Amino acid sequence: MQGQDWMASDDGQVRACTPPRDWTLLETPYHFHRFLTQVEDVLKETAHEDDCLSAIRHLVRKLALNSYWLQMQHPELSTLDDIAVQTLYDEIGYPLTVQTNTYPPGVASPVHNHGTWGVVTLLKGQEKNTFWQHTPTPEFKDKVMPVEEKVLRPGDVISFSPGAIHCVKAVGDTPLVTFNIYGETHSKARFEFDIKTHQAKNF
Repeated sequence: MQGQDWMASDDGQVRACTPPRDWTLLETPYHFHRFLTQVEDVLKETAHEDDCLSAIRHLVRKLALNSYWLQMQHPELSTLDDIAVQTLYDEIGYPLTVQTNTYPPGVASPVHNHGTWGVVTLLKGQEKNTFWQHTPTPEFKDKVMPVEEKVLRPGDVISFSPGAIHCVKAVGDTPLVTFNIYGETHSKARFEFDIKTHQAKNF
């Protein structure tokens, strides 16, 4: 599975991080409930955001490496225009969102942030990420500007700070499949940005 680890920050900058060696992550069986418990432990025990996201990236990589079902079970597309989403765990009061997404080739997301941290790994296909920086002006307080692009491939794992702004597009000829885990969403801090009108709305 070996790929690159990345960290996207609020300022639109993306830095490469050293991933753990695959052999250090091998654990059979590595059940999904163990993954969720270990993520919760990281969130409780790790205070600094960078350390927290680094640890969760490693756990996501470990899950993808050891869980054959994750590679094989993903939401099927019903149309060639819409993203298919499968929630993997849902419990009242549970603060995390855990899901797999399938994007048809060529489909892109709006420019947005998540209002919380997130970690995503690519399972199949390729994803072009464009990262944006919030650049408010007296006239347009929600203006954003593109900073850089990265094409992610299977095995890559990327984490996002709560204010990181990006958009994604499935590139290539095959559907894009991703595994996603997000912290507790703060809806008032989650926005979609219109790059033509320089306005934002809750997303």
